Amino acid sequence: MRAPIGDFADVRPATDCLDLLPEPVAAAVRAWRGTVPADSILYVDSDPAVADTSVFVEHHGPELLDASANCVIVAGRRGETTTLAACVVRSATRVDVNGVVRKELGSRKVRFAPADVATGDTGMEYGGITPLGLPEGWPVLVDATVVDTEWVLVGSGRRRGKLILPGKAFAELPGAVVLEGLGVEPEPAPERPGVS
Repeated sequence: MRAPIGDFADVRPATDCLDLLPEPVAAAVRAWRGTVPADSILYVDSDPAVADTSVFVEHHGPELLDASANCVIVAGRRGETTTLAACVVRSATRVDVNGVVRKELGSRKVRFAPADVATGDTGMEYGGITPLGLPEGWPVLVDATVVDTEWVLVGSGRRRGKLILPGKAFAELPGAVVLEGLGVEPEPAPERPGVS
């Protein structure tokens, strides 16, 4: 089987390799409902040493930068209440934490969740967090450009392996809210005088 994007030697329907996924992700694949069939969710094996986006894209194909998404966990705080949420944006962008996320969560302050909170609460590995299988009740904020992408590569819940699924499937995840402008282009590094 060939993946619809990227260059991978080992591609299988995620339904056929649930044992390679952390339990919350495997449970989400088993319970999958929606317009996208569960067997459209693909698992691709990959070396955990190349899990980070820039190295992964270099190793598996530059076109993946526009067809991959990152899932980051944020903590929004208002008074004594903290809300954990997932943000899914294209890998070439960053999450608009202080604008779109703060407004959507109704929080006074939003920060990226500490790694131990993100991994402990999700049951996933840092660097492989995926929006499939997140705790019940968590908002899953998805940038509209992710939903509009034909095929999207995202973490599998572990640093080893990735999932590929149709972009429209992200809009059908439990707790999903599709937002314009959630992912913003990173600001260019300032030029340093005398450096060319």
